[in-house]
Amino acid sequence: MATITTAAMNTTADGRDNWLTESLGRGGGAFVGRITPAGDRTFLYRYTDGNGRRCSLKIGDYDHQGRTGLTVAKARQVAVKWSALYRGDATHGIAPVHDLKGYFERQRRDEQARVRAEEEARQQAELAVSRRLTVRQVFERWAAVDLQPGVGADGKRTGRKDGGEYTRRQFERYLFPTLGHVAVADVRKADLMTVLDVPKAAGKLRTANVLLTDLKQMLRYAVHREVVDRNVLDTVEKRAVGGRETERDRWLTDAEIRQLVQKLPGARMGARSEIAIALILATACRVGELMNARWEYVHLDAATWHIPPEQSKNERDHTIHLSAFAIERFKTLHTMRERGADGELLPWVFPNRSGTGAVCIKSFGKQLADRQRADEGKRLSHRSLNTASLSLSGGHWTAHDLRRTAATIMGRLGFSADVIDECLNHIIQSRVTRVYVRDRREADQARAFDALGQHLEGLFTGAEGDSNVVPMQRAAA
Repeated sequence: MATITTAAMNTTADGRDNWLTESLGRGGGAFVGRITPAGDRTFLYRYTDGNGRRCSLKIGDYDHQGRTGLTVAKARQVAVKWSALYRGDATHGIAPVHDLKGYFERQRRDEQARVRAEEEARQQAELAVSRRLTVRQVFERWAAVDLQPGVGADGKRTGRKDGGEYTRRQFERYLFPTLGHVAVADVRKADLMTVLDVPKAAGKLRTANVLLTDLKQMLRYAVHREVVDRNVLDTVEKRAVGGRETERDRWLTDAEIRQLVQKLPGARMGARSEIAIALILATACRVGELMNARWEYVHLDAATWHIPPEQSKNERDHTIHLSAFAIERFKTLHTMRERGADGELLPWVFPNRSGTGAVCIKSFGKQLADRQRADEGKRLSHRSLNTASLSLSGGHWTAHDLRRTAATIMGRLGFSADVIDECLNHIIQSRVTRVYVRDRREADQARAFDALGQHLEGLFTGAEGDSNVVPMQRAAA
């Protein structure tokens, strides 16, 4: 057998198969070049398998420059390598491979299996990394899924009104500085207890309890998404953090209300804030409901103020009867109504300074708190100088205490608890009553609000005893 050359492979096709064969030694098979009638040129390795059949394996196509195929020299190197594999190496104890096709097929399958295994390992590694979310990353996912306000399939409000902004601020202050970058799977109970100890040590016990509740909820979210295997705070109770919370029962006596009326002018709160105090007392509403009130729902001619479900804490719409006392305050607020940048009247009863929305609920609470700080040391920066202007003899009070005061006055005037609950827009506890008794006791509510208004009028003007409203008789025990 002759040696295959480049010149031979460049021979012009003559309309038939031309085979060029080069022996690779005794028992080593042959290196073959083929030129087809169409002019295609390929290299093959030819051998005899263990069953005596002559087999050919394609080495590759020919290209004398080696760009799109193999040169003669490169193809011969492959053929020699396969020949050595076919014959084996007795010196090194390597057995011959008499079925090269089967051998290469097994190699191909093994290589495919290896590539698949490597890809699966890479994917598992990436998945493991993706599951090792940091504390901050878990918070962001939790906030996007569970804290954004929305409406569930049952029509009930979901998420939180502020979209989790309060929780974000607390986490930015207490949690993220030390643990925000740590994988949540690596966080231990001890780490989180250290975080909770900070507000506890500062005497901010309620803040510590709220922080504990939010951390538990976030970790519960992580457990459900298999980011962590368990909630490390499951066994931690409030008594170990901020302590058991007791229901606040502060309310203002008549004497304190008179005292408050005398102090308001010197507190320098602003006319709207002063009126807000009177309106919470007169309507028994929640501070958030009043701060978000819109003029479209206030009907002075009908003496009503409607609170739609989306503005109500319990998603229960509520229409408050306005007493003469309350109407007078709403009329004053109406004269103060402002226009926005577009020249249109602002829709909010209590607009913020920029006229872009309702005033922040917390700002009203801060105004009250800042004026009851006489015993708390140095005045806070950029806050009121009148640190004792609203301090009352009964101790610290809040906006919600005004709501409790209104309910207490109604009770003292003889109105029943069920009527007061309707005035407060409480959810009726009995499911049967809630489902089957749809009467909201509007007439009784109106009498209760009128009586409350008359009582407040006397306290605010000093004309007590002039009321012409006859309270309902207290029900017999």
